[in-house]
Amino acid sequence: MSLTEPVLRLAADLIAIDSRSSLSNLPVADRIAQELSGFEVERLDYTDANGIPKRALVAHKGPKGGYALSGHMDTVPATGWESDPWAPRLDEAGLLHGLGSVDMKGQVAAAIIAAQQAPADVPVTLLITTDEETTKQGARRIARDSALARSLNLAGIFVVEPTGLVPVRGHRSHIAFTATAHGVQAHSSTGKGTNANWKLLPFLTAMRQVHDELRSNPALQDTDYDPPFSDFNLILDNHGTAMNVTVAKATAQIKFRYSAKVDPKPILHAVRSAAREAGIDLSEQVEGAPPELPATHPLVGLATRLTNHAAKTAPYGTDASELQALAPCVVLGPGDIGMAHTPRECVRAQDLRDAVPVFARALASGR
Repeated sequence: MSLTEPVLRLAADLIAIDSRSSLSNLPVADRIAQELSGFEVERLDYTDANGIPKRALVAHKGPKGGYALSGHMDTVPATGWESDPWAPRLDEAGLLHGLGSVDMKGQVAAAIIAAQQAPADVPVTLLITTDEETTKQGARRIARDSALARSLNLAGIFVVEPTGLVPVRGHRSHIAFTATAHGVQAHSSTGKGTNANWKLLPFLTAMRQVHDELRSNPALQDTDYDPPFSDFNLILDNHGTAMNVTVAKATAQIKFRYSAKVDPKPILHAVRSAAREAGIDLSEQVEGAPPELPATHPLVGLATRLTNHAAKTAPYGTDASELQALAPCVVLGPGDIGMAHTPRECVRAQDLRDAVPVFARALASGR
């Protein structure tokens, strides 16, 4: 096994291109487009909130209808990496290393190779997004703006995130809250400043209560998921303030992930009320509703037959929260999600190779 094999060569090429969500993904989109000879390709260009040019791709060949394979081009930051994150390496154990190897440039490569190999009478669609790791804007653009995708009358979408090739029929979506308190910057010894952290503390106290309620109240939980409680993850930022300076701006970011059976309205009310009472600013970024198909859905049945694995649910989120507006979605791809978002990210090369025929059979089912 070597990086000269088609799926590993393409995966390595994609890993070698830095496409963190904070950067433009145009170079990696251009590399993918080189693989799409014979496809009708629609380029959906946009500028993100930070003024960075981005591109999502929709590619199709063959008859209309059938199934789509979907993956994203962006990666998380390279936090904690001690080796070069963009130097793909296949080790003696058959592991392909590099940022994005398992989340999810390896999977995108496997989907593209499967699509290339499909016979002419098989409808083949690729939905290649970006900003999945942040705003899901690439998937949202495809679902909302792609004339090509909407013209195809897709029967279903396989989102090829790493699931160990076990079908995922439902997952959580998130609401991202950003709470901001403002103070007055000054040398802390003078007593002339106002520290924004003190204004933020009452809000944080209320958020701890929300966090604990989510973990203790069965009415806010969903036993179809592991863990059954919703994620309510807090990140704090003083924007580089030194310890001898009063904090002019303090930000709390909270990602609230919830499943289809959990009503988000009580949490929305609690967060909004706490921000209002603390006198701080609050903004919200809302994904599409949590996607969840019943175990009896035809797409779930197809995924089960393709893999010989019963479908499950997952606590994370994917582009399915937005792409479900086009067609029903199942998440199915090679690799271990536990390796994603770590400085040791890697994927078994054999897993990528094994995924290609699974994806090919999924596409062929759309004849």
